[in-house]
Amino acid sequence: MTDLADIKAAARKAAFARRKAAHEAAGPGEAGHLSEVLAGHRGVPMSGYMAIRTEISPLPAMEEAAAHGPVCVPVIMGRGLPLKFSRWQPGCALREGPFGAMIPAVDDFIEPEILIVPLVAFDRRGGRLGYGGGFYDRTLEMLRAKRPTLAIGFAYGAQEDDTLPLEPTDQPLDMIVTESEVIEIGHGVSGTG
Repeated sequence: MTDLADIKAAARKAAFARRKAAHEAAGPGEAGHLSEVLAGHRGVPMSGYMAIRTEISPLPAMEEAAAHGPVCVPVIMGRGLPLKFSRWQPGCALREGPFGAMIPAVDDFIEPEILIVPLVAFDRRGGRLGYGGGFYDRTLEMLRAKRPTLAIGFAYGAQEDDTLPLEPTDQPLDMIVTESEVIEIGHGVSGTG
């Protein structure tokens, strides 16, 4: 098991370097394709995220989506637990959550049916390398057991890696949106096929 942990750590380190370079080179408007994708799902409860470090920011797309339906952001409840999602509005009062991500000052938990998922690296088969806490894997597994849940990875194209070290517990993405393209994954909306 340590071998896989070491491989994942090395893959994360390389992916962080690629993401940092892409973030530094990025201009405004990276969320354009994400806004287009979300326009096809107006009114469906969705989760975005408040970007930290060099993550690509979904904020412009979240602001557009909030005009049409509920938008929330993830809240880490504790190690080993699934995420909860607190309702977010443009301009709402925020506070710092675990790991420095901003979350709404007042918790108003809802369950999203679409999740915009941050990541460290992705592949074109829907594989995702995250930060290593397993929060999104646990959360997607829980939500997908209840209803079809669309997981959209949002990343810079430079974060693509065809050699991701994946495990059976890793929940697949249904789509990946980058600053330059929308990558559809062929396993179906629920991510279980």
